[in-house]
Amino acid sequence: MFIKNDKTSRVLRMNERLNKGEYLRKQEIKKEFDIPSKTFDRDIKFLREFYFETDEKIVYDKTLNAYYLLSEPKRFTKKEVYALCKILIESRAFNHYEFNALIDKLLRQCNIKESKEVSKLIGNQRLHYIELKHGKDLINRIWEIATSVRNQNLISFEYQRQDGTEKKHHVKPVGIVFSEFYFYLLAYHLDANNDGPTIYRVDRVKNLLSDGEKFTIPYSEKFSESEFYKRILFMNTGELQHIRFKYTGVLEALLDRIPTAKIEQEIAKGEWIIRAEAFGEGLMMWLRSQGERVLIIGDQKNEK
Repeated sequence: MFIKNDKTSRVLRMNERLNKGEYLRKQEIKKEFDIPSKTFDRDIKFLREFYFETDEKIVYDKTLNAYYLLSEPKRFTKKEVYALCKILIESRAFNHYEFNALIDKLLRQCNIKESKEVSKLIGNQRLHYIELKHGKDLINRIWEIATSVRNQNLISFEYQRQDGTEKKHHVKPVGIVFSEFYFYLLAYHLDANNDGPTIYRVDRVKNLLSDGEKFTIPYSEKFSESEFYKRILFMNTGELQHIRFKYTGVLEALLDRIPTAKIEQEIAKGEWIIRAEAFGEGLMMWLRSQGERVLIIGDQKNEK
């Protein structure tokens, strides 16, 4: 229980506010904790000595008539918190419980005033947040998989397909990616002959277990989540395809949508020859959906 005039509790509260980026005003602190000016001065002196041997220091701002902690920011700014909240809202990656828990923790990165400011900005979207139909908790499951990836532990689980049928798998987990609302586990089957990883939606993984059994992947075959992600669209797997096409749409949007896209030639204003590569049919399906903006010139399938 907090006691107003207890020195330890008082100084800890003051220090906590400094670390949140808040200002300490003498008259406000005196009134809140019912202390005289000399006690406040001693508390500030104590805190200054505490920070003396660090890269931080307590500074007095004459214009604000307040003390604050001058340091490299340890917390997110309100602008950063707002941006991260927007990403969480738009991604729809988590159910209501996990979504609200994450938002609350982000808001606590701000001081009370800034937290209220951000809360007002996201209030309507937060209130009307729509979770995905599966409604499952994911954070612990994602961490379990990530730990198995890092430690190279084999895992087994039951996987529920879209038609509701279930099948047990025993795999080598090599990565986790997020795309279009969902988290995906990337894993090799034990009997795979370098055919590339299989993709599983994490929310459909049930009864995940690891008995600690290790697996190894030769250095030359080490898996890279980032490189794989560049070459997969709509989580479609298959052979690596090299596609050459003419494009007459918004170039920036295309390059953002297809990370492997390279401009081969600008043949006229607003017309380009593009080369790109991707696993499976996802890229070709997307290109065909663009109608007259895309003309396929050629494609080639390679072994992975």
